[in-house]
Amino acid sequence: MMQMRSDGPIHTRREGAVLEVTLDRPKANAIDLATSRIMGEVFRDFRDDDSLRVAILRAAGDKFFCPGWDLKAAADGDAVDADYGVGGFGGLQELPHLNKPVIAAVNGICCGGGLELALGCDLILASDNASFALPEIRSGTVADAASIKLPKRIPYHVAMDLLLTGRWFDAEEALRWGLLREITSPADLLPKAWDLARLLESGPPLVYAAIKEIVRAAEDMRFQDALNRVTKRQFVSVDRLYASDDQKEGARAFAEKRDPVWKGR
Repeated sequence: MMQMRSDGPIHTRREGAVLEVTLDRPKANAIDLATSRIMGEVFRDFRDDDSLRVAILRAAGDKFFCPGWDLKAAADGDAVDADYGVGGFGGLQELPHLNKPVIAAVNGICCGGGLELALGCDLILASDNASFALPEIRSGTVADAASIKLPKRIPYHVAMDLLLTGRWFDAEEALRWGLLREITSPADLLPKAWDLARLLESGPPLVYAAIKEIVRAAEDMRFQDALNRVTKRQFVSVDRLYASDDQKEGARAFAEKRDPVWKGR
């Protein structure tokens, strides 16, 4: 059953355990404080709803995914260091305990905070008309989240080139550096994102939660320390997984040569 909802510039569509979140703020889908706070509430509710398993983040229109921070709103008084809401800018990059997969479906221009928003997702698909940049240097500010994340995702010197020059790069280059899962035509972008979401929807939610918590925590840990925390069940998600019916179901399904039925408990 499909459910749809609109909250100002943010529209949601739900089918099964998949939530599609659409940023729709003409002309360019730039994000001001009010929009960021709404996005944080949407992704917080997604995180806390046990009946939802996967989210897709997309944008309305063909020309812009998101150029990031709304500089016109900033000129009118929105402070760059103000309260962006529960999830930080765009509702994702600082949202704690988000242990469900989020897919970005990027069309058109994706730059500045818009690229940082995509980097806050777990998987990124892009149409062949997508273009990317971190042009913050031209407006006298720093691409803060990208400065932290990008050198960990792609080669250091490539990341520094993009951060220091603010140059544009296309979907083919983004794919080459491993930022994208795949490139599609504009018409195929959303159907491909939904195909991927349905694949993840059919998977084991407790395992996904453990993967996301381990990956997040291990960024700042030595390998052996992180591994010890897993084997000693010191991550909440790992402890829950190891005590779950789903883990027993996985073993039974393997032994019985059938597809497992995941219940998230």
